[in-house]
Amino acid sequence: MNHDITRASAAELADALGRKEISAVEVTQAHLDRIAAVDGAVHSYLHVDAHGALEAAREVDDRRAAGDDELHVMAGVPIAVKDVMTTKGLPTTCGSRILEGWIPPYDATLVTKLRAAGMPILGKTNMDEFAMGSSTEHSAYGPSRNPWDLDRIPGGSGGGSSSVIASFQAPLAIGTDTGGSIRQPAAVTGTVGTKPTYGGVSRYGLVALASSLDQAGPCARTVLDTALLHAVIGGYDPRDSTSIHAPVPQVVRAAQRADVSGMRIGVVKQLTGEGYQAGVQQRFDEAVALLVDAGAQVVEVDCPNFQYALAAYYLILPSEASSNLAKFDAMRYGLRVGPDGIPDPSAEQVMAASRDAGFGDEVKRRIILGTYALSSGYYDAYYGQAQKVRRLIAQDFDRAFAQADVLVSPTAPTTAFRVGEKLDDVMAMYLNDVATIPANLAGIPGMSVPSGLAPEDGLPTGLQILAPAMADDRLYAVGAALERALHAKWGGPLLANAPELPTAATKEA
Repeated sequence: MNHDITRASAAELADALGRKEISAVEVTQAHLDRIAAVDGAVHSYLHVDAHGALEAAREVDDRRAAGDDELHVMAGVPIAVKDVMTTKGLPTTCGSRILEGWIPPYDATLVTKLRAAGMPILGKTNMDEFAMGSSTEHSAYGPSRNPWDLDRIPGGSGGGSSSVIASFQAPLAIGTDTGGSIRQPAAVTGTVGTKPTYGGVSRYGLVALASSLDQAGPCARTVLDTALLHAVIGGYDPRDSTSIHAPVPQVVRAAQRADVSGMRIGVVKQLTGEGYQAGVQQRFDEAVALLVDAGAQVVEVDCPNFQYALAAYYLILPSEASSNLAKFDAMRYGLRVGPDGIPDPSAEQVMAASRDAGFGDEVKRRIILGTYALSSGYYDAYYGQAQKVRRLIAQDFDRAFAQADVLVSPTAPTTAFRVGEKLDDVMAMYLNDVATIPANLAGIPGMSVPSGLAPEDGLPTGLQILAPAMADDRLYAVGAALERALHAKWGGPLLANAPELPTAATKEA
């Protein structure tokens, strides 16, 4: 290859590997070297598995040298995995002290598929504790940083996965999206992230936050790379009761064709305008105009119940989180702490002390809120009503998709804010997900693609694309068409404009 291995796309790496122009060990080692150089500044990873990644890469090289014609097209392309997916033999902490040091005895289905495809796993990425947050500042192991500006957040809860891509420490990453945790980080780091249709990618082995909302998905630097990873991890899994028994949509073909001619693009009235940073709105409007130039038609769609999405989400999510996190009780695995001053504590006292020490403030806040919403006398008034609103939001989507093939909006209302800026303002933090939450409530797929740099601060903005359930291929058609138009306008990828990161060698000098 004629340029830095770590700057190559996953598609370019796969092609070079297939042609034997480069080895999987070389590709993996180059990314491990990059991690050693810059992750001290970015803190994308919680655990790096250099030995395991190189062993997997050597196996791919041996099979390729032996003429194995069953190698997957992505064999040898390394990947990073969000630390909410179980990985046999590797720590899985979910960004929490309560799981510090836990080594799962099994792989998530998604991880099994990555290993079967011969993709070396570089390590586990940082995240907000149990995926609760929009900035990765709620990680018990410290925040990740935005490679565009190390004083700013890389989004959340998957800030580790977005920053690892944007800092060229991996060509691909796995994220999870409960209310925007793939798409919002992609928007603020100038990368691509897709939340597949709920049930389109197995959730077996994904440590649950909110079971009716959580969805794992691909993160990358290009739309095609994201599609290639989606094709690897998608598909039916009998071990996941919510898994959809249907073929994976033709996402790679859609990304390669990048055709939007005659497609109806719906701009969601409730997800633009007031409350959105001026530069974010400007870049969104310019991106929509490029889609029109590419042959799409634009219509405005009205989704009146979206105004209630944030309130409904922050009743449904805490309720399900309260139930799911009850299993972390210090009795079977994870952190166990004895209460001070009690020589012979009861199980309840140990449980209380362990959960107090092991959970962070945001997790405690959501558990308390969820427990209250599910309590006797309040269930119907809060959780039950929120589920009714959820149905209304799904109906809004149904009506909107009768008018348009896909819907678009800004992914996030602002560019990346400064680390610490919103930690004490819970509502301001929650509002970061205002545009992304409706898709999770309805179970439909969504994608964020870079839409440019905001003129106010020179930071990345993102455009969100939404499609009907199991029409994930539409996301990739629109995303790739927009990406092609924007690259022509910019003279290349947005990340080519990102500043150089300080390296370990620079610091030593």
